[in-house]
Amino acid sequence: MAQALESDPEVEMILGMGTREPSVALERTEFVRADQTYSILSRIVRATQVDTIVHTFLVVDSTRASARALHEINVIGTMNLLAAAGQTASPVRQVVVKSSTLVYGSAATDPVWFREEMSRTSPARTRVERSLLEVEGLVRDFAEDNPATVVTVLRFANVLGTDIVTPISANLSRSLCPSVAGYDPLLQFVEEDDVVRCLEHVTRHRVPGLYNVAGAGKLPWSEVAAMVGTRLLPIPPVATQSVAAPMVRLGLIDFPPELGDLLRYGRGVDTSRLAKTGFTCRYTSAGTVENFIRALRLRRSVGKPPASYTYEQDIEQFFRHSSAVVPISGET
Repeated sequence: MAQALESDPEVEMILGMGTREPSVALERTEFVRADQTYSILSRIVRATQVDTIVHTFLVVDSTRASARALHEINVIGTMNLLAAAGQTASPVRQVVVKSSTLVYGSAATDPVWFREEMSRTSPARTRVERSLLEVEGLVRDFAEDNPATVVTVLRFANVLGTDIVTPISANLSRSLCPSVAGYDPLLQFVEEDDVVRCLEHVTRHRVPGLYNVAGAGKLPWSEVAAMVGTRLLPIPPVATQSVAAPMVRLGLIDFPPELGDLLRYGRGVDTSRLAKTGFTCRYTSAGTVENFIRALRLRRSVGKPPASYTYEQDIEQFFRHSSAVVPISGET
Protein backbone atom coordinates (compact mmCIF):
# COMPACT_ATOMS: atom_id res chain seq x y z
CA MET A 1 0.00 0.00 0.00
CA ALA A 2 2.85 2.40 0.83
CA GLN A 3 4.53 1.63 -2.48
CA ALA A 4 1.28 2.30 -4.32
CA LEU A 5 0.76 5.64 -2.58
CA GLU A 6 4.35 6.67 -3.32
CA SER A 7 3.48 6.76 -7.03
CA ASP A 8 0.81 9.41 -6.41
CA PRO A 9 2.37 12.91 -6.45
CA GLU A 10 -0.72 14.33 -4.71
CA VAL A 11 0.16 12.39 -1.56
CA GLU A 12 2.48 14.77 0.27
CA MET A 13 3.72 12.52 3.07
CA ILE A 14 3.50 8.81 3.86
CA LEU A 15 4.28 7.41 7.29
CA GLY A 16 4.37 3.67 7.94
CA MET A 17 4.09 2.13 11.39
CA GLY A 18 4.68 -1.50 12.29
CA THR A 19 6.27 -3.92 14.70
CA ARG A 20 8.68 -5.11 11.99
CA GLU A 21 10.76 -3.24 9.46
CA PRO A 22 9.42 -3.03 5.89
CA SER A 23 10.30 -5.94 3.62
CA VAL A 24 10.18 -3.84 0.44
CA ALA A 25 12.15 -0.80 -0.65
CA LEU A 26 10.36 2.47 0.07
CA GLU A 27 11.47 5.80 -1.40
CA ARG A 28 9.24 8.46 0.17
CA THR A 29 7.74 6.56 3.09
CA GLU A 30 9.05 7.31 6.56
CA PHE A 31 8.88 4.37 8.97
CA VAL A 32 8.34 4.30 12.72
CA ARG A 33 8.73 1.10 14.69
CA ALA A 34 5.91 0.67 17.20
CA ASP A 35 4.74 -1.84 19.78
CA GLN A 36 1.84 -4.10 18.84
CA THR A 37 -0.72 -1.89 20.61
CA TYR A 38 0.37 1.21 18.66
CA SER A 39 0.35 3.25 21.86
CA ILE A 40 2.57 5.94 20.28
CA LEU A 41 0.07 6.72 17.52
CA SER A 42 -1.57 9.70 19.24
CA ARG A 43 1.80 11.45 19.48
CA ILE A 44 2.56 10.62 15.85
CA VAL A 45 -0.77 12.06 14.66
CA ARG A 46 -0.25 15.29 16.60
CA ALA A 47 3.34 15.64 15.41
CA THR A 48 2.74 14.91 11.71
CA GLN A 49 -0.85 16.23 11.28
CA VAL A 50 -1.73 13.32 9.01
CA ASP A 51 -5.24 13.50 7.56
CA THR A 52 -5.70 9.81 6.62
CA ILE A 53 -5.09 6.55 8.49
CA VAL A 54 -5.15 3.22 6.65
CA HIS A 55 -5.41 0.46 9.25
CA THR A 56 -4.01 -2.78 7.78
CA PHE A 57 -2.44 -4.55 10.77
CA LEU A 58 -5.38 -6.69 11.94
CA VAL A 59 -4.39 -10.32 12.48
CA VAL A 60 -6.74 -12.74 10.69
CA ASP A 61 -4.69 -15.92 11.23
CA SER A 62 -4.74 -17.25 14.79
CA THR A 63 -1.50 -19.20 14.24
CA ARG A 64 0.41 -15.90 14.02
CA ALA A 65 -0.27 -14.78 17.60
CA SER A 66 -1.16 -16.05 21.04
CA ALA A 67 -4.62 -15.29 22.41
CA ARG A 68 -3.24 -12.38 24.44
CA ALA A 69 -1.20 -10.95 21.59
CA LEU A 70 -4.15 -11.29 19.21
CA HIS A 71 -6.35 -9.25 21.56
CA GLU A 72 -3.64 -6.63 22.03
CA ILE A 73 -2.97 -6.24 18.31
CA ASN A 74 -6.54 -6.33 17.04
CA VAL A 75 -8.63 -4.82 19.81
CA ILE A 76 -6.25 -2.69 21.90
CA GLY A 77 -4.34 -1.61 18.79
CA THR A 78 -7.56 -0.49 17.09
CA MET A 79 -8.72 1.30 20.25
CA ASN A 80 -5.46 3.27 20.30
CA LEU A 81 -5.72 4.01 16.59
CA LEU A 82 -9.27 5.34 16.91
CA ALA A 83 -8.34 7.32 20.02
CA ALA A 84 -5.55 8.97 18.05
CA ALA A 85 -7.89 9.72 15.14
CA GLY A 86 -10.60 11.15 17.40
CA GLN A 87 -8.49 13.16 19.86
CA THR A 88 -9.19 16.85 20.42
CA ALA A 89 -8.27 18.98 17.39
CA SER A 90 -7.34 15.83 15.44
CA PRO A 91 -6.31 16.46 11.82
CA VAL A 92 -7.57 13.01 10.77
CA ARG A 93 -10.44 13.20 8.30
CA GLN A 94 -10.39 9.64 6.94
CA VAL A 95 -9.96 6.18 8.48
CA VAL A 96 -9.82 3.01 6.34
CA VAL A 97 -9.92 -0.37 8.08
CA LYS A 98 -8.89 -3.62 6.40
CA SER A 99 -11.15 -6.30 7.91
CA SER A 100 -12.14 -9.82 6.81
CA THR A 101 -15.16 -11.85 5.77
CA LEU A 102 -14.33 -14.00 8.79
CA VAL A 103 -16.80 -11.75 10.64
CA TYR A 104 -19.60 -13.71 8.92
CA GLY A 105 -18.28 -17.07 10.11
CA SER A 106 -19.23 -20.31 8.34
CA ALA A 107 -22.27 -22.38 9.27
CA ALA A 108 -24.82 -24.73 7.72
CA THR A 109 -27.51 -22.06 8.14
CA ASP A 110 -25.62 -19.40 6.17
CA PRO A 111 -27.12 -17.73 3.06
CA VAL A 112 -25.53 -18.37 -0.31
CA TRP A 113 -24.30 -14.77 -0.36
CA PHE A 114 -23.75 -12.51 2.63
CA ARG A 115 -24.61 -8.85 2.14
CA GLU A 116 -22.97 -6.21 4.30
CA GLU A 117 -26.09 -5.53 6.36
CA MET A 118 -26.48 -9.22 7.29
CA SER A 119 -25.33 -10.68 10.59
CA ARG A 120 -23.65 -14.02 11.01
CA THR A 121 -26.05 -16.91 11.62
CA SER A 122 -24.01 -18.59 14.37
CA PRO A 123 -22.07 -17.39 17.42
CA ALA A 124 -18.39 -16.57 16.93
CA ARG A 125 -16.41 -19.66 17.93
CA THR A 126 -12.81 -18.57 17.34
CA ARG A 127 -10.81 -15.81 18.97
CA VAL A 128 -9.98 -14.27 15.58
CA GLU A 129 -13.66 -13.91 14.71
CA ARG A 130 -14.51 -12.51 18.14
CA SER A 131 -11.72 -9.95 17.91
CA LEU A 132 -12.76 -8.82 14.42
CA LEU A 133 -16.37 -8.40 15.53
CA GLU A 134 -15.17 -6.34 18.48
CA VAL A 135 -12.98 -4.24 16.19
CA GLU A 136 -15.84 -3.50 13.82
CA GLY A 137 -18.02 -2.53 16.79
CA LEU A 138 -15.36 -0.03 17.88
CA VAL A 139 -15.18 1.38 14.35
CA ARG A 140 -18.98 1.76 14.15
CA ASP A 141 -19.01 3.68 17.43
CA PHE A 142 -16.17 5.89 16.20
CA ALA A 143 -18.02 6.66 12.95
CA GLU A 144 -21.15 7.65 14.88
CA ASP A 145 -19.17 9.88 17.24
CA ASN A 146 -17.13 11.49 14.42
CA PRO A 147 -19.53 12.21 11.55
CA ALA A 148 -17.04 14.59 9.90
CA THR A 149 -14.55 11.75 9.42
CA VAL A 150 -14.85 9.46 6.38
CA VAL A 151 -14.81 5.89 7.76
CA THR A 152 -14.46 2.85 5.51
CA VAL A 153 -14.39 -0.84 6.45
CA LEU A 154 -13.37 -3.41 3.83
CA ARG A 155 -14.15 -7.08 4.46
CA PHE A 156 -11.77 -9.09 2.28
CA ALA A 157 -12.35 -12.71 1.28
CA ASN A 158 -9.54 -15.31 1.40
CA VAL A 159 -6.44 -13.70 -0.10
CA LEU A 160 -4.11 -15.51 -2.51
CA GLY A 161 -1.21 -14.07 -4.45
CA THR A 162 2.40 -14.27 -5.46
CA ASP A 163 3.84 -13.09 -2.14
CA ILE A 164 1.33 -13.36 0.69
CA VAL A 165 1.44 -16.47 2.90
CA THR A 166 -1.76 -17.64 4.60
CA PRO A 167 -2.86 -21.01 6.00
CA ILE A 168 -4.77 -21.64 2.75
CA SER A 169 -1.84 -20.74 0.50
CA ALA A 170 0.54 -22.77 2.68
CA ASN A 171 -1.74 -25.82 2.45
CA LEU A 172 -2.17 -25.48 -1.30
CA SER A 173 1.62 -25.31 -1.69
CA ARG A 174 2.08 -28.76 -0.11
CA SER A 175 1.57 -32.20 -1.56
CA LEU A 176 -1.20 -32.84 0.99
CA CYS A 177 -3.98 -30.37 1.69
CA PRO A 178 -6.58 -30.72 4.48
CA SER A 179 -10.28 -31.15 3.88
CA VAL A 180 -13.16 -32.16 6.13
CA ALA A 181 -14.48 -35.60 5.22
CA GLY A 182 -17.93 -35.46 3.62
CA TYR A 183 -17.76 -31.75 2.76
CA ASP A 184 -16.78 -29.86 -0.38
CA PRO A 185 -17.39 -26.17 0.39
CA LEU A 186 -17.61 -23.31 -2.09
CA LEU A 187 -14.99 -20.61 -1.47
CA GLN A 188 -14.26 -17.11 -2.72
CA PHE A 189 -10.82 -15.59 -3.20
CA VAL A 190 -9.35 -12.15 -3.77
CA GLU A 191 -5.96 -11.56 -5.41
CA GLU A 192 -3.41 -9.67 -3.30
CA ASP A 193 -2.98 -6.95 -5.96
CA ASP A 194 -6.74 -6.37 -5.89
CA VAL A 195 -6.49 -5.92 -2.11
CA VAL A 196 -4.06 -3.04 -2.62
CA ARG A 197 -6.10 -1.62 -5.51
CA CYS A 198 -9.23 -1.60 -3.37
CA LEU A 199 -7.47 0.09 -0.46
CA GLU A 200 -6.15 2.69 -2.91
CA HIS A 201 -9.60 3.19 -4.43
CA VAL A 202 -11.44 3.94 -1.20
CA THR A 203 -8.55 6.04 0.14
CA ARG A 204 -8.07 8.24 -2.91
CA HIS A 205 -11.79 8.68 -3.59
CA ARG A 206 -12.72 9.01 0.10
CA VAL A 207 -15.41 6.34 -0.11
CA PRO A 208 -17.31 5.89 3.18
CA GLY A 209 -19.12 2.76 4.32
CA LEU A 210 -18.84 -0.99 4.76
CA TYR A 211 -17.95 -3.21 1.78
CA ASN A 212 -17.34 -6.86 0.94
CA VAL A 213 -14.35 -7.43 -1.35
CA ALA A 214 -13.96 -10.68 -3.33
CA GLY A 215 -13.35 -11.95 -6.82
CA ALA A 216 -16.45 -12.94 -8.76
CA GLY A 217 -17.71 -16.51 -8.39
CA LYS A 218 -17.04 -19.37 -5.99
CA LEU A 219 -15.05 -22.58 -6.40
CA PRO A 220 -15.42 -26.01 -4.74
CA TRP A 221 -12.46 -26.73 -2.46
CA SER A 222 -11.85 -30.02 -4.31
CA GLU A 223 -11.58 -28.12 -7.59
CA VAL A 224 -9.11 -25.63 -6.09
CA ALA A 225 -6.92 -28.50 -4.86
CA ALA A 226 -7.13 -30.23 -8.26
CA MET A 227 -6.17 -27.04 -10.09
CA VAL A 228 -3.13 -26.57 -7.86
CA GLY A 229 -2.15 -30.24 -8.04
CA THR A 230 -2.32 -31.12 -4.36
CA ARG A 231 -4.03 -34.16 -2.85
CA LEU A 232 -6.82 -33.70 -0.32
CA LEU A 233 -6.29 -35.24 3.11
CA PRO A 234 -9.75 -35.87 4.64
CA ILE A 235 -10.03 -35.14 8.37
CA PRO A 236 -13.00 -36.58 10.31
CA PRO A 237 -15.84 -34.08 10.90
CA VAL A 238 -15.90 -35.10 14.59
CA ALA A 239 -13.09 -33.87 16.85
CA THR A 240 -11.58 -32.27 13.77
CA GLN A 241 -9.10 -29.99 15.57
CA SER A 242 -7.89 -32.80 17.83
CA VAL A 243 -7.30 -35.15 14.90
CA ALA A 244 -5.52 -32.42 12.94
CA ALA A 245 -3.29 -31.33 15.84
CA PRO A 246 -0.54 -33.99 15.41
CA MET A 247 -0.29 -33.22 11.68
CA VAL A 248 -0.05 -29.50 12.46
CA ARG A 249 2.77 -30.15 14.95
CA LEU A 250 4.64 -32.18 12.32
CA GLY A 251 4.27 -29.34 9.82
CA LEU A 252 2.22 -31.44 7.41
CA ILE A 253 -0.73 -29.03 7.31
CA ASP A 254 -1.89 -25.66 8.61
CA PHE A 255 -5.25 -25.94 10.34
CA PRO A 256 -6.20 -22.92 12.50
CA PRO A 257 -9.61 -23.13 14.18
CA GLU A 258 -11.16 -20.60 11.79
CA LEU A 259 -10.27 -22.86 8.84
CA GLY A 260 -12.21 -25.85 10.21
CA ASP A 261 -15.67 -24.34 9.69
CA LEU A 262 -14.69 -22.78 6.37
CA LEU A 263 -13.71 -26.20 4.99
CA ARG A 264 -17.10 -27.51 6.04
CA TYR A 265 -19.52 -24.84 4.92
CA GLY A 266 -17.57 -22.36 2.78
CA ARG A 267 -18.58 -18.73 2.47
CA GLY A 268 -19.85 -16.36 -0.19
CA VAL A 269 -20.20 -12.57 -0.05
CA ASP A 270 -22.09 -10.19 -2.30
CA THR A 271 -19.89 -7.41 -3.73
CA SER A 272 -22.52 -5.35 -5.57
CA ARG A 273 -22.28 -2.50 -3.06
CA LEU A 274 -18.56 -2.08 -3.78
CA ALA A 275 -19.18 -2.21 -7.54
CA LYS A 276 -21.46 0.83 -7.23
CA THR A 277 -18.46 2.87 -6.03
CA GLY A 278 -16.69 2.17 -9.34
CA PHE A 279 -14.39 -0.63 -8.20
CA THR A 280 -14.23 -4.18 -9.52
CA CYS A 281 -11.55 -6.79 -8.92
CA ARG A 282 -9.35 -7.58 -11.92
CA TYR A 283 -9.26 -11.25 -10.92
CA THR A 284 -12.24 -13.56 -10.45
CA SER A 285 -11.97 -16.23 -7.74
CA ALA A 286 -10.89 -18.71 -10.41
CA GLY A 287 -8.46 -16.19 -11.88
CA THR A 288 -6.97 -15.61 -8.43
CA VAL A 289 -6.31 -19.34 -8.05
CA GLU A 290 -4.80 -19.54 -11.54
CA ASN A 291 -2.49 -16.61 -10.80
CA PHE A 292 -1.44 -18.29 -7.55
CA ILE A 293 -0.69 -21.50 -9.48
CA ARG A 294 1.56 -19.64 -11.94
CA ALA A 295 3.53 -18.09 -9.08
CA LEU A 296 3.72 -21.44 -7.27
CA ARG A 297 5.06 -23.24 -10.35
CA LEU A 298 7.63 -20.51 -10.88
CA ARG A 299 8.86 -20.81 -7.28
CA ARG A 300 9.10 -24.58 -7.64
CA SER A 301 11.07 -24.19 -10.86
CA VAL A 302 13.57 -21.53 -9.86
CA GLY A 303 13.46 -21.74 -6.08
CA LYS A 304 12.68 -18.94 -3.67
CA PRO A 305 14.55 -15.78 -4.71
CA PRO A 306 16.82 -14.19 -2.13
CA ALA A 307 15.44 -11.22 -0.24
CA SER A 308 16.16 -8.11 -2.28
CA TYR A 309 15.80 -5.60 0.51
CA THR A 310 16.43 -5.36 4.23
CA TYR A 311 15.29 -2.19 5.93
CA GLU A 312 17.86 -0.61 8.22
CA GLN A 313 16.60 2.66 9.66
CA ASP A 314 20.03 4.19 10.31
CA ILE A 315 21.13 3.44 6.74
CA GLU A 316 17.90 4.82 5.28
CA GLN A 317 18.24 8.03 7.29
CA PHE A 318 21.83 8.40 6.08
CA PHE A 319 20.90 8.09 2.40
CA ARG A 320 17.92 10.42 2.74
CA HIS A 321 19.39 13.24 4.83
CA SER A 322 23.17 13.14 4.94
CA SER A 323 25.01 16.00 3.22
CA ALA A 324 27.71 13.44 2.35
CA VAL A 325 25.40 11.75 -0.16
CA VAL A 326 25.99 13.18 -3.63
CA PRO A 327 22.89 13.24 -5.88
CA ILE A 328 23.44 11.45 -9.22
CA SER A 329 21.47 12.62 -12.22
CA GLY A 330 18.73 10.17 -13.17
CA GLU A 331 18.82 8.28 -9.84
CA THR A 332 16.56 8.58 -6.82
